[in-house]
Amino acid sequence: MDPHPVTGQAFPSPVPPGTGWPGDPASADTPVARTPAQVRRLAASADGIPDLQARLSVCRACPRLVAWRESVARDGRRASFAAQPYWGRPGPSFGDPAAPVLIVGLAPAANGTNRTGRMFTGDSSGDFLYAALHRTGYANQPTSVGAGDGLELTGVRIVATVRCAPPANKPTGDERATCLPWLARDLELSPQVHTIMTLGAIGWQGVLAAAAAMGWDVPHPRPAFGHGREVVLQRPGGHPVRLVGCYHVSPHNTFTKRLTPPMLDAVLSGLRQPSAR
Repeated sequence: MDPHPVTGQAFPSPVPPGTGWPGDPASADTPVARTPAQVRRLAASADGIPDLQARLSVCRACPRLVAWRESVARDGRRASFAAQPYWGRPGPSFGDPAAPVLIVGLAPAANGTNRTGRMFTGDSSGDFLYAALHRTGYANQPTSVGAGDGLELTGVRIVATVRCAPPANKPTGDERATCLPWLARDLELSPQVHTIMTLGAIGWQGVLAAAAAMGWDVPHPRPAFGHGREVVLQRPGGHPVRLVGCYHVSPHNTFTKRLTPPMLDAVLSGLRQPSAR
């Protein structure tokens, strides 16, 4: 048991659902998916975003990812966080539940979301992203230290294509496919979303795959990812959703200046307007 860095409450690592972790959407009674078939069933039957986030936050359908995320939480903690509890579970979405804009990332980081339980929180990628969200009016503060630190988002919500931290930040194709129903159901339960920004090519590909799985009108051949690239998807009924690409906020991209703060600000600032098509 170690004290939470914000609240001081003691938790084991990984954190059992429903034990008081700030922002934990699940309870001890939340149903657990242990196979790809169960992921599909539990995602499809979720009756709202809170229920969906609770169910995915306890998912155990990918044995390699479960073993990795929990081994990091128990024995593989970064030295600077060795005295802190680790979430050690899939990362639920974070932000405004009624947001018209979604940001879609790749997967949690082993010592970031896998530690804090909140998307892009506790690592350099999150530092870069949340500072930009604050500059562009989406976040009430420029820093994201840990769940319970007072950070709030308005008009945007952050999700991921894969919800568990993968070894070497590389989920397998099977793992991405197993996790896809969570994202597809999220999009289905978010009819107010008019714009989706993806961080990197895997997020871009995941959104296109989820949209196609739900019967949306997706361009064929599927458009390739590019920074600043925009395409329009159509929900059933003809409602357009704008898909916008952005380089990932990874240390490699930000340290090498492939992605700079002005570049990220420019993409974020353009997200508020829905597609005119």
